[in-house]
Amino acid sequence: MEKITQYQNKRVLILGFAKSGASAAEVLIHLGAKVTVTDTKDLTDDVAALKLKKIGVEFTQNQSAEVVNEFDILVKNPGIPYTNPVVVAAQAKNMLVISEIELAGQVFSGELIAITGSNGKTTTTTMVTKLLASEREAGVALYAGNIGIAASTRAMTLSKDDTLVIESSSFQLMGTNEFHPHIAVLTNIFASHLDYHGTRKNYIAAKMKITANQNQDDFFVVNYDYEELALLAQSSRAQIIPFSRLGKSKLGAYVENDKMYWQDEYIMDVNEMGVPGDHNVENALAAIAVAKLHGRSTKMIAEILKTFSGVRHRTQFVLEADGRKFYNDSKATDIEATQMALAGFSNPVVLIAGGLDRGDTYERLEADLGKHVRAVVASGQTKDIFAQSAKAAGVEKVVFAKDVVEAVPMAWELSEPGDIILLSPAAASWDQYPSFETRGELFIEAVEKLTNKEEI
Repeated sequence: MEKITQYQNKRVLILGFAKSGASAAEVLIHLGAKVTVTDTKDLTDDVAALKLKKIGVEFTQNQSAEVVNEFDILVKNPGIPYTNPVVVAAQAKNMLVISEIELAGQVFSGELIAITGSNGKTTTTTMVTKLLASEREAGVALYAGNIGIAASTRAMTLSKDDTLVIESSSFQLMGTNEFHPHIAVLTNIFASHLDYHGTRKNYIAAKMKITANQNQDDFFVVNYDYEELALLAQSSRAQIIPFSRLGKSKLGAYVENDKMYWQDEYIMDVNEMGVPGDHNVENALAAIAVAKLHGRSTKMIAEILKTFSGVRHRTQFVLEADGRKFYNDSKATDIEATQMALAGFSNPVVLIAGGLDRGDTYERLEADLGKHVRAVVASGQTKDIFAQSAKAAGVEKVVFAKDVVEAVPMAWELSEPGDIILLSPAAASWDQYPSFETRGELFIEAVEKLTNKEEI
């Protein structure tokens, strides 16, 4: 862990516990700070909290605006909005307000790679980590961040010979000031999380913080299939490395005649990919660019991408039974993610969809529904508006389920041999489930119960 002194004897308030809060507290104690965690939950008997109390961390449930008067720095849980009274009060005092990945970047002495985007972050992060873990002369490559492992926990234990690949959400990036990845990756930008950011302009500004501190010795890997991203990239001081599934630039990684290339070097055929879909081709191109910037061999890159079977809850192949293939895409919490999932299949799809109602409509999904979907099982708060769009798209069979567990046997009854049964909700999970992971696990369990098979 890098020795830094800026937190020595500083009074730090951590707003929100969870994984990132626990990790930040431990790091800050090691850096000599005086740390207090505030969370609305009673953490008296919490195992992680008890462990931190032993090394000097204090806990409170006080979340009044006045609580900040006792502190110098605020570390905010990424999911807590900037409209929270504690955050508003801290900013009014001109306190430093940061996220946990800012700490990770400060204490880590090795190579930092950061990956962001509306969709594809986790898959790209996983691909990049697998590629950089191979053919190393020294050290290890590990991932962290929004992928589920607190980045500062990793950063504390890694050395200067190691590579840390951080999946970085817009929420996390907003709370950065010095965050400086050697390689930054931007997969795409859609209209996501506007309930948090307020406007698309704010959302884009948060995403672009990934490259804010880069310089001419760094690299910014950007999806050039989106003109907006190509224009945004010009504001970066880093060397721009494009990737393009549509072949719009051949300066980096790209596709031509259904073959993937790095500059002029052939890597592999698109149809050899271990996971389906154009979106996964884009993820792979970004990963190829990062791997080639590190000098990785074409043979190794192709071998890993051919055998890569996906990430849990992200167009994850579950199992096949009686000619039907089941896929878990519970992470598809927006319309664009479901569009990408549907585009990855040539066989008819029985789609399980619906979830939290954020006031969106599904008209822009109708062309995809009409092209790919045989039947729909809708549930959750958006079931009625989803069904309306499905019928408008010409989907004849639309039924309703109370939840994803009930939806699985209903989808089976609507399917035929050769069909894909796909959970891809096009909505967040919080109307019925604590997380998209919970929703996906319940889907998998229901599939296994229905087919009497274990997940592959």
